[in-house]
Amino acid sequence: MGRMRENPRYNVISMRISDEEREHLENIMEKTHKSISDIMREAMDHFAATYEQVDLQHKAA
Repeated sequence: MGRMRENPRYNVISMRISDEEREHLENIMEKTHKSISDIMREAMDHFAATYEQVDLQHKAA
């Protein structure tokens, strides 16, 4: 049996990307030594932070 994780991840999301997007992603993987999942998690965090800033700017206006 596998080891127990502190924060297990049970949800799987898949998406279709072009060959060009795949090459770009592979380049990022090589440069950062991170998995696709880690890169996508960072991208979601970045998007969420950017979206929150834009949302706050719209509310302030």
